[in-house]
Amino acid sequence: MKIAAIQMCSISGQIEKNKLNGFKHILYAIRKGADLIVLPELWSSGYHLTTQTVIKLQQPSKAIVEECQQIAKTYGVVLVVPFIDKIEDDLFIAVAIIEKNGQILKIYHKSFLWNKEKTIFKPGKMELVPVQTSVGKIGTLICYDMEFPETCRILTLRGAEIIIIPSVFSFGSEKRWDIQLPARAVDNTVFVLGVNSVGEGSCGKTKLINPKGALVHECSRLSEEILLCDINLNEIYNTRGKIPYLNDLDSKLYPRIL
Repeated sequence: MKIAAIQMCSISGQIEKNKLNGFKHILYAIRKGADLIVLPELWSSGYHLTTQTVIKLQQPSKAIVEECQQIAKTYGVVLVVPFIDKIEDDLFIAVAIIEKNGQILKIYHKSFLWNKEKTIFKPGKMELVPVQTSVGKIGTLICYDMEFPETCRILTLRGAEIIIIPSVFSFGSEKRWDIQLPARAVDNTVFVLGVNSVGEGSCGKTKLINPKGALVHECSRLSEEILLCDINLNEIYNTRGKIPYLNDLDSKLYPRIL
């Protein structure tokens, strides 16, 4: 399976420009043979927004997901697309998993909100359930969710093979980004894909980590870039034969899951 992670610069509030830029990268990844394409957190709206701007951009952001459904169906690719969701009066940082037939398989809402996000968005219900897709069983988290080890562990115990984490990680948080992604991968013997943005204070370094916790590929800190990598999900099960964390895990630690 070939995966593509789009590290892009989103201009806060410039949704049409961001959309066109994102679609350009998506089509490039498709031409390169990607089976799975992932965008960063709030890529279409940008991250640094006021409440009023978020409300204004919510509908256009969600409409872009519908355009992505058509792209997925037209080109036969799986897309992981963050957006702004709204349920009644509540706003959420969200991500949609879109199957290659254009169907939305799951919408996940960010469960752990960082800092000022709490003044605009509501936390999700922590629905840590992976989704079976045509390219494998995918678990999704968004940015700060990943910093709590239990989230990745629960997704893994429920069968996730690759955990995808669209993010806006800042330069001030760069060291945590470098430490936590490999830790989540090796602790759970899964692939972890952290997809970050650049510009407006984001530290880039979108990266793919294999089930042994080793870096497969990493993008630059400052430039737009597309991470393109081939992975074999059998590597997960080969690794678990040598690093039996999950086999040796005491089920009493997770009584509602194991």
